Amino acid sequence: MLPWFELLNCVFRHHQQGATKMVNPHFDDTIKVIGVDADGKKYDKVSRIEARGEETDMHIVLDVNSQLYPMHAGEKYRMVLSQTLNEDGSAVTTHTQGSKKSLADRFEYVMHGLLYKISDDKNQNGDAEVAVYISFGGLQLMMKGAPVKMGKFKVDQRLFLLLLKE
Repeated sequence: MLPWFELLNCVFRHHQQGATKMVNPHFDDTIKVIGVDADGKKYDKVSRIEARGEETDMHIVLDVNSQLYPMHAGEKYRMVLSQTLNEDGSAVTTHTQGSKKSLADRFEYVMHGLLYKISDDKNQNGDAEVAVYISFGGLQLMMKGAPVKMGKFKVDQRLFLLLLKE
């Protein structure tokens, strides 16, 4: 029998386009946007969103191309971080549009990036937490949460970020 935390990674999610089985993602949660460009807009086509994971309680700061994918406070999105787009879990070697179905077909916004930093920290209550930093060609993601939820992340991993508005 699998430990409870591995069972959580084998969850079926239901969305407008039908059931989606994720193959062992690093992160899979509904996030709620709590702020957009809180420090002011720094770039014309980029917004920095602040969000919180509903199930994981992760604190998330994410840069998105606001011209392609505008996000607003109060909206909810399914966010997934995965090492592959292949539904069978195999590594991505090439991608040709229309060649075969992939996880990207079920989402509206997809980026590929490199995890470049992991740091240990403490939250306001003094509890340990881990921050993960990923760069998607200059667009940044910072996720902060409980160490038990960050065990799959390793520096120099290449990850796909997938978003779908709920």
